[in-house]
Amino acid sequence: MNDAGNTRAILIATAALVLAGCVTSHVIVGTVRPPISPDAVQLYLHPPAGHYEEIAILDTSSRHSFSITAQGKTDAVVGRLKSEAARLGANGILIREVGDREAGSASAGVGGAVSGAHGTLGLGFGSSDMTYIKSGSGIAIYVEP
Repeated sequence: MNDAGNTRAILIATAALVLAGCVTSHVIVGTVRPPISPDAVQLYLHPPAGHYEEIAILDTSSRHSFSITAQGKTDAVVGRLKSEAARLGANGILIREVGDREAGSASAGVGGAVSGAHGTLGLGFGSSDMTYIKSGSGIAIYVEP
């Protein structure tokens, strides 16, 4: 394979990984505007004063982030919401929910038995733990200046 073929293969593999890692979705409900910087997107817990237009319903999670603390996972969710809103030209997000969601469970166990003249002794230990991710949803909005 030549250098152009190698480059193309790397680009295709990278695109596949990026698409597989997408954890943010949206449903368009208004007019999409030109993209802006995520730093320009404001968060709102209540509808802002004045006129605003709803652009999209957003949903994301902290899945595939490298965050391990609750605050780090929340920051990942907020960052992903802001990035998606900015991509759609929204300058605000009306937060609907940020919370924990089950992501699966992990379990481990070990056991054994010993037989002797007085019978068999069995012993086992097990552990199970539910794992959680942060998830969040909001409405991407454009607030009139």
